[in-house]
Order: sequence, then structure tokens, then C-alpha cells
Amino acid sequence: MEIVFDQSLLAARKRRALRQGDEKAAFLLDIAAEELAERLAVTERHFDEAVELHGVTGIAARMALATGKIGHLSRVETEAGFAAPGETVIAAPLEELPLQAESVNLVLSPLSLHVTNDTPGVFIQIRRALKADGLFLAAIPGLGTLQELRDVLLATEVELTGGASPRVIPFADVRDVGGLLQRAGFTLPVIDAETYTVRYDSLFALMRDLRAMGMTNPLADRSRKPLTRAFFLRAAEIYAERYSDPDGRIRATFSIIYVSGWTPHESQQKPLRPGSAKARLADALKVEEHKLKQ
Repeated sequence: MEIVFDQSLLAARKRRALRQGDEKAAFLLDIAAEELAERLAVTERHFDEAVELHGVTGIAARMALATGKIGHLSRVETEAGFAAPGETVIAAPLEELPLQAESVNLVLSPLSLHVTNDTPGVFIQIRRALKADGLFLAAIPGLGTLQELRDVLLATEVELTGGASPRVIPFADVRDVGGLLQRAGFTLPVIDAETYTVRYDSLFALMRDLRAMGMTNPLADRSRKPLTRAFFLRAAEIYAERYSDPDGRIRATFSIIYVSGWTPHESQQKPLRPGSAKARLADALKVEEHKLKQ
């Protein structure tokens, strides 16, 4: 398995973000939590036992519980310090599910699966933890996220040093995530993406938010050489030149892939066998059918 993300660094930056407690910087997690709750609310099921995986603030868990669709919900975090006062969380590494096989009906994953080194393995663990006809709901930052920042940091480093190192993590696209769902054995998959554009006064305001989210560079092969003030000043200039609106504020893109998949159950709809249709497509469309010449 290739080690792309430094998990110890990720955990440290999450702890720092939690200590800072900047509620405004948690806007992306709030958006994802609200969207997941809305999708759960329209599901015609009740889930006796649910779990939220690495939701940091627990907002996704609270909004999901407010739908009335869940009997009991547990939270899993990398350490107990993420628990709210009076709350207990299950401590486990990001890539290890501390759940028995077929023990829960619903798994919620808000904005954490994009930084797992063995994402297929995590999907399989989630699938195994779910009972038959169990639901997996996730929000995953996807391709296009921070595309402006990626471009600007690359351009700045090439201009100032003649080379470049990775500064923004890679993100999966919708097809990649769909493939992971199928590979893990989920049925009735639904995958779509929403793009959110956030405006900032400058690059420095964007960087403050990313630090407060714990989203600064966690790549294992990142450059260890500290960036200078001159680097960031030039990067801010390039950002403003390429991605600012007429009022001078800059744009930052965040794309979130929303995922739902079910564990197999005999009650679920199944595709018809080839040749089993009882009506012709031509009749339904009210057109004349013409056979192709051999």
C-alpha cells in the first residue's frame, strides 16, 4: 500500500484545529452535515444503530439524529478529545473501523475519506460492519477542490525556485468513488457532486481557514523546507491576478461528492434479466421499429 498521507500529522492538525475552535471555519463540515441529514430524512427506513466516522465536531451526528430516523448513534474519532462535554466517543485510527461485522444499520462519513491511504480497504470495512439492507452515506471532498490554490502554489514555486513539490492533496472524481462502492459490494449506488465557491479577501484569509479546518498539506512526500514570507506574498499576487472578482475578492472552489450505497438484501430492486422485458421499447416510444440489415 502506498503511503500518500501522513496520518500522525493529520491527527496533530485536527487536534490543533479543535483547540482553536473557530466555528466559522467549520462551514464546509456544516454544509456536508446538512446535506447528509437531508438525504437521510427522505429515506424510508429507520436505523436502529448508526455510527458517525471521524466527523470532528459531531455536527453530522447531531443533524442526523434530529431527522428522527436513528435509534442510537455512536461516534468514532481518532482520540477521545473530540468528544463533546459529557459525550463518549470510540477512539480508533482513521483507517481502522472498531466495529464488529454486521453490527450497525447506518454509517455516516463526513469529510474524512479523502485522506485515507487505503480507501478501498476502508470501504470494505464499512461494508462488513453494516447489516443487510444497511446504508452508507458519505461526503467526500472531490476533484476540483482548491484547484485555484493548487495552480497558484505551483506557479509561484516554479517562478521562484524553478521546481515544484506537491502542496495540495490529490482528490478523487465521481467515477473513482463509484468504482470503490461497486468494488466493496454496495448495491443501489448513488453518487453526485456539488460545487461550492467561497470568496475571501486574500490568499492569507483562505490559508487561515484551511489551518482552522486542519486541511493544510498532510502529504507524506511534502517538502520539509519552510516557505518564506516572500513566497506567500507572491502567491497572493498571482491568486489575485488569476482568480479575483471585480471587487478584488478571490475565489476558492470546494467540490463535495455525496455517496450512498446499500448492503445487499433480498427486498431490494434487482435489474431484469436480459430478454425478460414484456413490452417493446418501440411501442412505448410510439415509433416504428426497423430491423438492421445483416
